[in-house]
Amino acid sequence: MFKRTLNLPEQRSVLLLGPRQTGKSTLVRAVLPTEALVIDLLHTEEFLRYARDPSLFRREVLHHISRGGAPTVFVDEVQRVPALLDEVHALIEATPARFILTGSNARKLKRGAANLLAGRVSVRHLHPLTLDELGDAADLETLLRFGSLPPVSQIARDDPAAASEILRAYALTYLQEEMQAEAIVRQLGAFARFLDVAAAQSGELVNFSAVGRDAGLATRTVQSYYEVMEDTLLGFRLPAWQRSPRARLVAHPRFHLFDLGVTNALCRRLGAPPDPVRRGHLFEQMIVLESHRRLEYSFPEARLFFWRTNHGAEVDLLIEHHGELCAAVEIKSRASIDNADLSGLRSFAEAHPGVRRYCVSTSPRAYRVGEVEVLPYAEFFGRFEEILGA
Repeated sequence: MFKRTLNLPEQRSVLLLGPRQTGKSTLVRAVLPTEALVIDLLHTEEFLRYARDPSLFRREVLHHISRGGAPTVFVDEVQRVPALLDEVHALIEATPARFILTGSNARKLKRGAANLLAGRVSVRHLHPLTLDELGDAADLETLLRFGSLPPVSQIARDDPAAASEILRAYALTYLQEEMQAEAIVRQLGAFARFLDVAAAQSGELVNFSAVGRDAGLATRTVQSYYEVMEDTLLGFRLPAWQRSPRARLVAHPRFHLFDLGVTNALCRRLGAPPDPVRRGHLFEQMIVLESHRRLEYSFPEARLFFWRTNHGAEVDLLIEHHGELCAAVEIKSRASIDNADLSGLRSFAEAHPGVRRYCVSTSPRAYRVGEVEVLPYAEFFGRFEEILGA
């Protein structure tokens, strides 16, 4: 079992969100009191009972507490019956019960009663495994090909065929269960075409019109599908930095799927290691994903951006902490870096002097190219707190 970085509040109720197979249930069950009340809404019988009569949940919780059971209630995949959040709200107000709720679909919660829990529960997000959590299993080539979902990471190096099978099934299950069974999109075929294009362009600038042309969909439909992907926790937008005193910046965001293995499964590229060009794109995405996960876990006031001018000058990643830019980062999937690789950082320095600049690479050791510090990717994350000025 992998030791997770994320710690759940010990006393306060919590809503733990994350994609399927990221280990939400495993994390919760590892800290759950023995006599806690456990309700798994993935079980059809449980789902139907509460869907028919949500008030049954309140009566059962009250009975459990009255008989001396641990005042902790774990509800797995709560988005399947959003009406239960009304009951949770009432029980938090009236009883000493502590609730641990997990969900893999924020869209259904937004349409339910999740707003009633504002201020009453802590919200946490669980991601695929970080480099620290992977430990000795953090092999770069395996990560770039198979990603870091826990069940995949357990077997990827020893049994790549089985890892590929899990990821292909995951992509199919996502479409069938999250989209079709939950009626999130009206036309599953149209969404499947969109998802093929979105996966192929993961980490690139999002142009809704161009994606629509490639997928044969209207621009508004494409926009709504990207919202679906965010709400179902399949990906996130990396916005462009827009406060430049000297240049008009490109405002289109980049969109990153949440896991490289799922991205490769959707692109049907699990059968062999990536070619050099594809490897470079995946390495950049890995650094962005790892940064995103670490900020959410440990530095919630920090934000990520990228920088690009209308003249084509570009920096892969900017890190803002407490409202101030603290680092500009170029990402290169090779060990040898020279001045020609750092033109974007030089352009950025002209507009934003004083911001520390880094190049994250596959070099075995750190060195400098002018004023830019070239860091091995593991060292970059090892110094993350220092780089953020935390």
